[in-house]
Parts: sequence; C-alpha cells; structure tokens
Amino acid sequence: MNTLIDKAPKQLYLDGRFADATDGLTFGVHDPGDEQWLCDVADARPTDARRAVEAAVRAQEDWATTAPRQRAEILRRAWELITERTEDLATVMTLEMGKSLPESRAEVTYAAEFFRWFAEEAVRIDGRYTRSPAGGGRTIVTKQAVGPCLLITPWNFPLAMGTRKIGPAIAAGCTMIVKPARLTPISMLGLVALLEEAGLPAGVLNVLPSTSASRVVDPILADARVRKLSFTGSTEVGRDLVRRCAPNLQRMSMELGGNAPFLVFSDADLDAAVRGAVTAKLRNNGESCVAANRFHVAEPVAEEFTRRLTEELGSLRVGHGLTDGVSVGPLVSIEQRDKVVELVADATDQGARVTTGGSTPGGTGFFYSPTVLADVPGQARILREEVFGPVAPVTTFSDEEDALRQANDTEFGLVAYLYTRDLERAVRVGERLRTGMVGLNTGLVSNAAAPFGGVKASGFGREGGAEGIDEYLDTRYLALALS
Repeated sequence: MNTLIDKAPKQLYLDGRFADATDGLTFGVHDPGDEQWLCDVADARPTDARRAVEAAVRAQEDWATTAPRQRAEILRRAWELITERTEDLATVMTLEMGKSLPESRAEVTYAAEFFRWFAEEAVRIDGRYTRSPAGGGRTIVTKQAVGPCLLITPWNFPLAMGTRKIGPAIAAGCTMIVKPARLTPISMLGLVALLEEAGLPAGVLNVLPSTSASRVVDPILADARVRKLSFTGSTEVGRDLVRRCAPNLQRMSMELGGNAPFLVFSDADLDAAVRGAVTAKLRNNGESCVAANRFHVAEPVAEEFTRRLTEELGSLRVGHGLTDGVSVGPLVSIEQRDKVVELVADATDQGARVTTGGSTPGGTGFFYSPTVLADVPGQARILREEVFGPVAPVTTFSDEEDALRQANDTEFGLVAYLYTRDLERAVRVGERLRTGMVGLNTGLVSNAAAPFGGVKASGFGREGGAEGIDEYLDTRYLALALS
C-alpha cells in the first residue's frame, strides 16, 4: 500500500469523529492505472445516514449563529492547509482517480481557491433596509442559512467538486452531509481531516462513503429537516433526485451532464484554437462535464485544424498518472473505457476516419489513446452523447447559422467554446449559444470567482462566484409598521 494511502482516513465522519459503518462493512478502492487494490473504506448504511442527519440538525442552530468572520477564518485556514499539502493530496488523487500528477496538482489548487473565495464571501452576506413606498413602514430583508444540506459529489474531480459545495455552505452557515463518489472517497476524507484541523466544529460536516447511493440518500432526503440538495453527476440521476426532493420541497442545485460544442470559425487563430481544443478536450483525460465533446469547424479551415489537432493529440504520452512526462492517464473504470470504445466504433462504422489513436493500449489499466475522428457524420452517437474520454470528433459547418444550428442541437446546455477574431461575431454567436457558460477564445472556463452551471438538461443553480453562496441562503422579509 502507498504510504499516503495508508495514512489517509478510511472511516465515515460523523459528528466530529471518524467511525466505522454500523455493521463494520467496507469496500475496496482501486488504482485505475494498474488495477491494484489501494485500501478498504467504510461502507455507510441507512442507520449511518440517519446518524449524520441528527448530527447536522443538532449543529445547525449554533453554526448558523456563528460569526461570519469566524466561519471565514476556518475556510481561510483550510485553504492554507490544502495549499501546504498540495503534493500529498495530488498524489492520493492520482492514485484513486487516474489523472496525471500535474493535473492533480492543478485540481488541488483549484479546489483550495473555492475556500479562499468563500472565506471572503462569508462576510459579505447582505440584505436591505428601505422605506415602504406608502411611507408608513419599513422593509427589512435579510438572508439566512437554508439549513442542513445533502451534497453529492462526483468521481471526476473528487476534491474540487467537494470544496465548490462545502465552501459556500460553510460560509452561509449551513451544516452538511456529504456523499462522495464510490470510486474516489479518499480525497474527500482527506479534506475532512484538514477541515477538522482548521477548526470546523463537530456536526457541521458529516461524510458517508458508500457503495450504494440510494441506501444513504433515501433516508436523508426523506427527512424534512434536510433543506437542500446539491448534486453533480449525470442528468439521468439528477432527474431521479428531483423527484425524490419533491415530497419535502427541498431546494436543489443540479450540475448535470454536458455535450459541449467547440466552434472554430474561418477567421480564428488556428494555433490558439488547437491549444484551446487540447485544453478543453483533455482536461481530466476528457472525463469532465465541461470537456469539449464535439468540434464544429468552418469548412475552409477544417482540414488544417484537424491536421494540427491530430499532431498534438498524437504526440501525448499515455501512462500511469504518477509517471514523469505522462499527459493522459487511465479512464476511471473499465465501464467508462468500454463506453468510449463503443462510441468510437459507432462513429467509424458510419464513416468517420481515425486520424490518430482509436485503440486501447495493451496491459493493465483502463487506458484509451488520445483520438481524433474526422468526417464524423451527423447521426453518429458521439455527437449526441457525452463521451467522457480523450476522443475529439470533428465535423464541419458552412456558415454562422449552420454552426449555431449544430451547436444548439442537443438537450444539454452547460458550456460552449467559440474561436473567432471577429468581435461582432463573438458577441452575436455567444449570445445565441444556449448554454450557461461560453469560453471565448479560451478552452478553460472554470473559475472560483465565476458562476458555474448550465441550462436545459445540464441543470440549474450556480456554483462559484457571488452567486454560489446564494444557493445556500433563504431570503427573509420583515415588515415593520411605524405609527
């Protein structure tokens, strides 16, 4: 066992203590780079979920009335601790999730930034005091913590998707129950230990790793004292969770699937567009909801763009994430790799050309070669389904209207990327893309200081930015009558 994995917490975290699951059951966590067992982690049961709810409810009132500055200082200290221990956290992340070590380091930095950002937002929760229009009274508006929250995080960004939810909840004065992904629980448990060290009181944060999400989520959402759900994951699961929240009318934030178009117009800087394409496609090995999923390129530059993108992706080194010089690590599981294989096969069966990659290297680990597909037909599944792997399908468009038609022809609406040197076109097209975010001449949109989220089947609610803390606050109005 790796020394860092050996030292990492592996139990549930309930009411300020690490504890075994009710019946002592555990589940194994494996390294997708070599398929080796890393450790066993406590497997939460419904009884543990109810214990977590009780702990969060008990802590809620005191935590909500804790001074905003005190909550901010805890977040600030946690940011410092994460920053100090970047290398250890990044190594653990690479082992359990697969991304290359440089990319894991970047995620740790990104994750820490949410704590620094929301430390600053904690002391800026505002309201207003105004005179009533009729003149006889006053209107007092305040914002208060929603209450206990359930936060469900995904496997692809096991630290950053945690801090993006936990940071604003702490800042707003909400207690939490976190259900981390079954494939990547160790990063979250390590984060809990740092928050405890930073001074987070018992009961404010409770963590329930489990092999069965429904086993722990159902009893939590069935309790009307839990007032909010924040979920990052697939649209299919998100729809089911919306139904489960309906009986108690719990507030929801849903960051769901994506199918990001990457538009390259004929006047684009092709060097910049290719660099941006590599960034937008291969972040996290392509296993990202904001990864560019389909490349729509203007006909006059499509051949040259494809050639350059092929050269770039074909030159990348694939291997275990801890190996020096590796740019692309394994996919998280054999199921994920099999889906990529299936989508590429469907595209090539319908006439798409593989210009690089298109294969699974031999040996252990769930690897797939960085791949470019040219001449992808419009009916190919890979243009409609989220590939979640290092595959770039390229198709062409004839004019601006055709580009917008293809880009918007999806139920999803998380992010789009747009490359052009024409300012008017940038504004015109950017405003007509039906997505929650647009990357203009950049392949990277994630920013702790900006609102992250989508429209349509990509969900609702925003994380990050000034908007992020509002998701954890209720607005209250006090009518004051004056004689």
